[in-house]
Amino acid sequence: MSKKTPIELFIYGDISKSDLLELISDISPYNTLGLTEDEYALYQRIGELAIDDIVKARMLKAQIIDKAKIFFREEIAKSHIQNIEKLTLKSFNLNPFLDKYKANILSGNASALSIAKALVYPRVLGSSINTTFGNKLQKFCSTILEGYASTTTGIDIEFIDLVDGRRKYCQIKSGPNTINKDDVKTIEDHFQSIKNLARTNNLNIGINDLVVGVFYGEPNELSGHYKNIQKNYPVYIGKEFWHRLTGDDNFYSLITSAMGDVASEFDGSSLINRVINELAKEIEKTLED
Repeated sequence: MSKKTPIELFIYGDISKSDLLELISDISPYNTLGLTEDEYALYQRIGELAIDDIVKARMLKAQIIDKAKIFFREEIAKSHIQNIEKLTLKSFNLNPFLDKYKANILSGNASALSIAKALVYPRVLGSSINTTFGNKLQKFCSTILEGYASTTTGIDIEFIDLVDGRRKYCQIKSGPNTINKDDVKTIEDHFQSIKNLARTNNLNIGINDLVVGVFYGEPNELSGHYKNIQKNYPVYIGKEFWHRLTGDDNFYSLITSAMGDVASEFDGSSLINRVINELAKEIEKTLED
C-alpha cells in the first residue's frame, strides 16, 4: 500500500491544517507534499486560503468524473438511442436533387438502401447527438457541477480559479459554435448587472472575474460571437476551462476519456442497420409510386 502524502493525510483527517501548513513551510519539494506544481504555485500566491480550495477541487474532481459518466450513460446515450429508434421517412426532408447524388458518393449507387444510409448516417452521427448534448447542457451543469452552483442571477457556476486564485462568475456553454448574436448581448447584460452590483456593494469583482466557460474545443475554433465577448471578458474553452476549474492541467483529457469509456458500452450498429433497412423499404415504395 502506498504511503499517503501530507495533503492526502489532511484530506482524510489524519493531520490538522496547521500540521499541513507547517510541512508546506519546510523546504521539502512540493511534490513530496502531494501538491502539484500548479497547486503549490497557488499556495505561494495566496497563502493558506489556497488549501481549502485545493482540497475542495480534489474532492469535486472525482465526483465530476463519476457523475459525468452516469449522466452520459443515462441522459445523452439513452436519449440518442431513443432518437435513432424514432427515425422514419417522415423524419427527413427528402431532396430529389441531392439524395441520389449523396447515395452515389457514399455507396457508388442510388439504391433505396444507399439513399437510406446517406440520410441516416449524418443524422445519427451528427445533428442528432449534437442536438441532444446541447439540449441537455443546462441539466449537465446543474448535475455535474452542482458543487459550483451559483445563486447569482444570470450566472451558472461560481468557482475559485485554481490558476489565479480569484473567484470566477461563469456562464457555461457547450462548444465553440453554440451561441448566436442574441446570446452575446444576454451574456454581456448579465455581466454588466454583476459589475453594477459589485460597485453598489463594494465587492472585489474585476472584469477578468466574469468569464464564459466552454466545455469542449480549442481556442482557434471559437466562433465570431465568442470573439466579440472576448473583447471585454475572458472565454475559457476546453482544456483551459477545466484546468482553471479543477487545478488539474490534465483534467480535460480525463473527463473526455471517461466519456469514451461509457461510449464503449454502447454498440448501436444493429439498431442503425435495422433503422436503415426499414427506411429503405419506405423509400422503395416512394420510388415505385
